[in-house]
Amino acid sequence: MKKITNNLVLTLLSLLMMLLIVGCSNSTQLGTLEKIKEEGKLVVGTEASYRPFEYHNAKDEIVGFDIDIAKALSKELGVELEIKDIAFDGLIPSLKTKKFDLVIAAMTITESRKKSVDFSTPYFNAGQVIAVLDSEDQIENVEDLVGKTVGVQLGTTGDLKVSEIDGLEIKRYEKIPQAFIDLKNGRIDAIVNDLPVTATFVKKVEGVKIVGAPFTEENYGMAIRKDDNGLEKRLNEALSNIKEKGIYDKIYAKWFK
Repeated sequence: MKKITNNLVLTLLSLLMMLLIVGCSNSTQLGTLEKIKEEGKLVVGTEASYRPFEYHNAKDEIVGFDIDIAKALSKELGVELEIKDIAFDGLIPSLKTKKFDLVIAAMTITESRKKSVDFSTPYFNAGQVIAVLDSEDQIENVEDLVGKTVGVQLGTTGDLKVSEIDGLEIKRYEKIPQAFIDLKNGRIDAIVNDLPVTATFVKKVEGVKIVGAPFTEENYGMAIRKDDNGLEKRLNEALSNIKEKGIYDKIYAKWFK
């Protein structure tokens, strides 16, 4: 009888251990999307010092274009949003060690980064744009720069791209604020510079506008862990949804127009 009891106890303990192992295994193998749904929270990593994408406002709240996009995506997923602010060079390592679910931080999609993480479809093109005075109605695209004097920051992508165009005069500046001063004073006709920086200046400088869309590509994407296919698919669907509903355009206009 005692022997039978001991065997029964051992059998029950073995079954219990198997259940615990299976439970732990299922928890470990739970995909990021399932974890987000189960916890009711999307945890996003960013580096809040890149205005207007993510930065601390006067109330020390993290705000910006990327943050509004994250809020819209979390709403599409039906979960709450938590933002974690860390140094930019720590974002990918922290993503890989599961400190958060994804990264939204004005991160350019590059072949080098693709070796470490996967990316969503691009959600922002930070390429080169043209800035002119509000009163300017002759310049709408790159072709219209011919015959004009164009300001660029020395050695930048804008400098390189404008240098490829024949028939215009280039004025190079050490710092881009100098170009905006000359634009306001009528010394140049236009400025070619990357969209995020240009949009920030246009918000601050009265009487200046951006014309046309970016004419080069530097795409930002949301970084996710390698082979996190379920989350990648759902994020791309959510991004497509907020574009179709006009939410993306409203967020874009808020920060860049």
